[in-house]
Amino acid sequence: MSDKTESPSHLAPRRSLIRQLELDTRLLGMIGAFVVVCLVFNFWTDGRFLTPRNIFNLTIQTVSVAIMATGMVFVIVTRHIDLSVGALLATCTAVMGMLQTRWLPGHLGLEIGSPLIPWITIGLGLLVGALIGGMQGWLVGYRAIPAFIVTLGGLLIWRNVGWYLTSGQTIGPLDETYILFGGITGTLGWFWSWVVGIVAALAAAVGLWAARRNKISHEFPVKPVWAEIAVIAITVGAILGFVAILNAYELPDRVVARDFAAYGCAQAEGCTVAYGIPFSVLLLIFVAVVMTVIATRTRLGRYIFATGGNPDAASLSGINTRLLTVKIFAIVGVLSALGGVVASARLGYHTNDIGTLDELRVIAAAVIGGTALSGGIGTIYGAVFGALIMQSLQSGMAMVGVDAPYQNIVVGAVLVFAVWVDIEYRKRTGAR
Repeated sequence: MSDKTESPSHLAPRRSLIRQLELDTRLLGMIGAFVVVCLVFNFWTDGRFLTPRNIFNLTIQTVSVAIMATGMVFVIVTRHIDLSVGALLATCTAVMGMLQTRWLPGHLGLEIGSPLIPWITIGLGLLVGALIGGMQGWLVGYRAIPAFIVTLGGLLIWRNVGWYLTSGQTIGPLDETYILFGGITGTLGWFWSWVVGIVAALAAAVGLWAARRNKISHEFPVKPVWAEIAVIAITVGAILGFVAILNAYELPDRVVARDFAAYGCAQAEGCTVAYGIPFSVLLLIFVAVVMTVIATRTRLGRYIFATGGNPDAASLSGINTRLLTVKIFAIVGVLSALGGVVASARLGYHTNDIGTLDELRVIAAAVIGGTALSGGIGTIYGAVFGALIMQSLQSGMAMVGVDAPYQNIVVGAVLVFAVWVDIEYRKRTGAR
């Protein structure tokens, strides 16, 4: 390492351990809360909560809400709200279900099972989500109708539009390729999960070290070398540990025995097959990375947070806040459709109640993840963690036999508590 790299002038001043590691205290708080929830439910369920099987199920159950929560961050950061995401999801899944089972085979002559059907379906579903979201954004941005009213109306409209598109029927079974996005049958398997995990770990390590070198080149203070290595080690360990847990969940013997040759085994006896990383989780990771890049590295992201911090100043500085609002709601529409792909694929059908109360879960995930309702503050990773914490609570309570009404009571109480903690945190730190 060069003398410039080791120069004391480029090292951050002597501080506490957490400050030296430059860890986000809110992220630490969410991780701590998640660990406590897991340990409590693991004790309560006699060790069943932290089994590879339950962790696998927990991840695929989190994906749909987490994908939509990443978009809700942008909405709340700009001081708006979107109450229609669950209903919009239902309309998009209704469209995609009808496309697969009736419209494409009936009107375009594609046979059921055609390899084109799932991709045409997903593409048109995302387009429908973007158009509906953009239209709601236009009403908010250009017609100055409060987002609360527009999206409350959207909640009522799109939930019932979805019902009329399907005549109130359950639509399915859905295309086999499409169902892979649900995460139950669509997984990477043992080998490719390790390949993806190792590549991701290496990319994270290289990225963190490159960020350090970039700070040094611009003469910004950096963490001590030991602190940088510690953060890299924790990150790499978390990635590889997650892959190891998912690979520890194996297909039941009876499933493997039905077609052991398809899994590369000469005989059923002794043939073990790991699920690995679900495709839906990879999709969530991709969405989270893209949304983080948009939030932190693009002009659109700077405009979003500037508008949320001070809308009047943003408008006076030349930002087209009305067009920005349309873009944000269109993004949420696309992500709602994408969440609908995962939700309906996991079920294998479109159902009338799909996405019910998802709007509240999505908002709660963003808020629990640290997005300020006053605008201007929020992170994508926080929203994903918020969704994971909420799903952990609900899954854990279901495992111990807590009735659904009590589950909702607990989730509501946790949401209120999270907002209170956020307010107190801002008071103590002087944050807006």
